[in-house]
Amino acid sequence: MNREQLIEHLKFAAELGVEGVSRDPKWRNRTEDELALRQAHGEPDSAAALVLSSSKDEPGHASAPLYHSSEEALVAVRTDIGDCTRCKLHTLGRRQIVFGVGNPNADLMFVGEAPGADEDIQGIPFVGRAGQLLTKIIEAIDLKREDVYIANVIKCRPPGNRNPEQDEVETCEPFLFQQVDIIKPKVIVALGTFAARALLRTLDPISRLRGRVYDYRGAKLIPTFHPAYLLRNPSSKREVWEDMKLVRRLLQS
Repeated sequence: MNREQLIEHLKFAAELGVEGVSRDPKWRNRTEDELALRQAHGEPDSAAALVLSSSKDEPGHASAPLYHSSEEALVAVRTDIGDCTRCKLHTLGRRQIVFGVGNPNADLMFVGEAPGADEDIQGIPFVGRAGQLLTKIIEAIDLKREDVYIANVIKCRPPGNRNPEQDEVETCEPFLFQQVDIIKPKVIVALGTFAARALLRTLDPISRLRGRVYDYRGAKLIPTFHPAYLLRNPSSKREVWEDMKLVRRLLQS
């Protein structure tokens, strides 16, 4: 990070209301520490073979083959999706599947609504202006984008960036469930009203959902405002910062 980037990062942190940063190496190196602790107790590495088990309480769980790593399991899910034609979006101008990106063993996962125009071109979630803001938000809690995993409820861009329709969500969300079950994050951040409603099966607005912690598929789920909303309403950055401080506390616990 050069001097100009550092200044910009600090300005953004100040807008969020950050009053200081942690220089504790345990925070940045928590993955390695956690691994060492697991090994000391004789527990398997997170890259050991995993199986997705079925559950009666949560939709979308299904038995899956044995894989030697979460990365390998994610590749299998992406291969299963293929050049998807399962819903009508493949006929409505989408260019490509936008599957997900990041650390396959991440403790923190972000879930957005759907790809936008930039994402549809590059095949990577959150790469436009909202994605650049999300990167700054991640850095504000002393993480890097490559430390987390980022995905969307649906994998194809809806025409005109409209909200996904119910049949599109029902067709595509099992792939998101598989991503969550493979990665097994400690914390999931639902970005925006649509993602929060889709995951929590609620019609409540994000203003009512945010600021609270929900149990979701073995993780703690925290809804917050979408970065695109913050671009239009920068005054809400403080509320997102409060949500992200809660995320950080849960990750450290």
